[in-house]
Amino acid sequence: MSVLIHFSIFPTDKGTSVSPYVAKSVRIIRESGLPYKLGPMSTAVEGEWDEVMAVVEKCFNELKKECSRIYMTLQMDYREGAKNRIEDKIKSVEAKL
Repeated sequence: MSVLIHFSIFPTDKGTSVSPYVAKSVRIIRESGLPYKLGPMSTAVEGEWDEVMAVVEKCFNELKKECSRIYMTLQMDYREGAKNRIEDKIKSVEAKL
């Protein structure tokens, strides 16, 4: 089951700059080996359901060690048999411009 997610997670109890905590999550995503693309407000991650959800859970558990309040958003798109959608979806739209 191939899924593409947009994922954002950060603490709300650590002040106005939370980039060190975001970096912890991005490091986990990067180390997972799954294709990803960092954006200004979320990170796209692509893979099989179990792999992607394991990364989300690992990010949450890492922040939970130091944070008592965590905000998270998760959008998901499932498309059977599709691969490389992080790049291909953008190329498809740009080709039509």
